[in-house]
Amino acid sequence: MPPIHDHPLRYRLANELHARPFPLMSLSGTVAYLALKRPENAAGRDRADDFQELITLLDHFGSPHPQAGANHFFGPLGRHMLKWEQHTEFVTYTVFSNHLSDVPFDTTNFAVFPDEWLSTLSSVRVTSAIIRVEKDVEQDQIIASLKQWFVPESLAVSTVLGGAAIAAADFRIDEAGHQRLALFVAKDTGERRIGRIVQRLCEIETYKAMSMLGFSRARDASVRMGQIDDELSRLMAAMTDETAAADATLHDLLQVSGELEHLSAQCAYRFSATKAYQAIVAQRIEVLREERFSGRQTFVEFMMRRYEPAMRTVASTEDRLTAMADRAIRAGDLLRTRVDVERSAQNQALLESMDRRADMQLRLQETVEGLSVVAISYYAVSLASYLFYPLAEPLGLSKGAMTAVLTLPVVGTVWLMIRRIRSKMD
Repeated sequence: MPPIHDHPLRYRLANELHARPFPLMSLSGTVAYLALKRPENAAGRDRADDFQELITLLDHFGSPHPQAGANHFFGPLGRHMLKWEQHTEFVTYTVFSNHLSDVPFDTTNFAVFPDEWLSTLSSVRVTSAIIRVEKDVEQDQIIASLKQWFVPESLAVSTVLGGAAIAAADFRIDEAGHQRLALFVAKDTGERRIGRIVQRLCEIETYKAMSMLGFSRARDASVRMGQIDDELSRLMAAMTDETAAADATLHDLLQVSGELEHLSAQCAYRFSATKAYQAIVAQRIEVLREERFSGRQTFVEFMMRRYEPAMRTVASTEDRLTAMADRAIRAGDLLRTRVDVERSAQNQALLESMDRRADMQLRLQETVEGLSVVAISYYAVSLASYLFYPLAEPLGLSKGAMTAVLTLPVVGTVWLMIRRIRSKMD
């Protein structure tokens, strides 16, 4: 049997499904999480710079390097474990430590990222978080810790994965500049499941932060969209005014349409990314399989109250921008039709005017031709008279009689010559 030829990407694509396994976390400890993004053109950035920043961090701890060109890495970082992932717009660093500080969410937990390394980064922070993981904690102690660590009004807490753990967060930035998340794990929960929960919590926070960039863009665009909408309404009102110059209105309308297209191009990628990130946030929360804990709001409820309105604002802004662009296009089509009709009427009037001028020119030409026959005939008769005067006396004619005899033949000859010339020109 001849060998089967594989698609050149078969193994690469199959291995991609297994390239980013969930981290393992077997003991109580702390997770330091950092998500970075380039300030401009993050999707088109040079990925090699991200990789070099990772290498610099690993060299600081004398840790081994990943394979060149890798877009993910999981390995030792000194006494800790580092999970590094490169995404379309951002890069994430997740450091797992078995150390549990005496002071919850102490800033020393983030010291695993050296200040000298942070100061050299070309990216900016999208979000950073400290996740405190504790095992086998009594419910009363959990409730007391939640009151102490988080802002009650925005606290979201729930039992996840069928009682495997209790996850909590208030999605606020503390005085050190980090988000706080807590995970209270049941004693029989496996290390792989703990790592999976931590990964989901980090993803929820990251994609929430990334999707909120779309909300900021929508809010900024809404101000200019309001101004454009007023201008568009004014132009559409001018379309119904018969006294308004259609050409000038069309010129202004094309400028508005161009600005709407430019604004749409600026927002299209961010709005599209926001939809994708919003879907990921919802999916990551769904797979946690939340159950209410001690009457507190769940992550789903928090997102419904605080996060979903922002996402609906983005969606409505995108719909409004699309509707305005479509309305400008329709108005432009109508106005171009009006301009074409007016120009057709002007062309018709111009043609009629040209016809009248041509008719007048023809009449003038005929008049000129008649006058030219008279003028030419006058000079021709005079010349013929001088030519035939010597014959007048032998013929017994006076000069006047000779001139009279010559007049009709000369005039007829001139008229025939002019007609012949005109026929050749036609």
